[in-house]
Amino acid sequence: MGNNKAAWITAPKAKPLKVDTGPDAKPGPDEILVKNAAVAVNPVDWKIQDTGFYIKNYPNILGTDVAGEVLEVGSNVTRIKKGDRVIGHCYGLGTGKPEHAGFQLQSVCPEILASPIPDSLPYEHAVVLPLAVSTAAAGLYQKAHLGLPYPTKDAKPSGKTLLVWGGSSSVGSTATQLAVASGVDVVSVASKRNIEYVKGLGAKEVFDYNNENCVDEIVGALKKGEFAGVYDAIALPDAFKKWGQVVKKMGGGKAATVLPPPGDLDESIQAAGVWAIAISTDEKEVGDAVWRKYVPDALTEGRLKALPEPLVVGHGLEKVQEGLDRQKQGVSAKKVVITL
Repeated sequence: MGNNKAAWITAPKAKPLKVDTGPDAKPGPDEILVKNAAVAVNPVDWKIQDTGFYIKNYPNILGTDVAGEVLEVGSNVTRIKKGDRVIGHCYGLGTGKPEHAGFQLQSVCPEILASPIPDSLPYEHAVVLPLAVSTAAAGLYQKAHLGLPYPTKDAKPSGKTLLVWGGSSSVGSTATQLAVASGVDVVSVASKRNIEYVKGLGAKEVFDYNNENCVDEIVGALKKGEFAGVYDAIALPDAFKKWGQVVKKMGGGKAATVLPPPGDLDESIQAAGVWAIAISTDEKEVGDAVWRKYVPDALTEGRLKALPEPLVVGHGLEKVQEGLDRQKQGVSAKKVVITL
């Protein structure tokens, strides 16, 4: 295709990112090539830039969330076609290949981690979803994690209760919506100003995590059904401590966490970190159930909302570094986005 440009990380901890010619990539048999109209920033992006962990080969490209128009599809792809408006989860963190990353004008994504989007959904809104969908789905549905029923249009109440810690975050917003679509009663926590936002995502009860009584309040809410476990979308020491107390009071249970859990949790807790890409490799049935069978219609029919709202920091690859810096400062019920 040519004409690709990318925001490169040239060496471990290199800053700022350098905009230069990007990979001239073609999609593999099960992939699509997307002309990006918007990209989103996740905490992992600036954490890799700051610490140098994870990426083995340089120069390389960061970024996982893209939205745009399909330029080309692989030989096995029939669900998505050239010209479609799509969102995609780029899996460069798994493959190590720059063409599979997000911060460029053209990205290659796996078809199983992509979805068409309706014409009514602007790219800069849609792009908040991809990594959040995969990360939420991995924790909620993989057998090694919470193993919940898959989301459907007309989910029957399951009688299960789930604690989503960090309901206003990007992953927490999506995990809440997917769990509700699985017939689960979601109990969540957020800061006081975001409680109504999280209720709007479908959570039955939402508590202020700064409230000194929040652990007991959460336990009371969870005991109204069969406790299915915890989805921790924050994975910071205070979160581990508080939901750890909840699970212990519930008599033990499972927890899926967006970062590896500490080793000092109570022995009644079976906690494990989530690896989003696994739903496209190890347990493809999860990727199939969520990305292929649920997300496209749910977006079209408004059952899956593209939330949190985008915080657009600018236009063009030159603004990606500013996006990483802004995300690092912290955002609340927003996701940092750059339009292209």
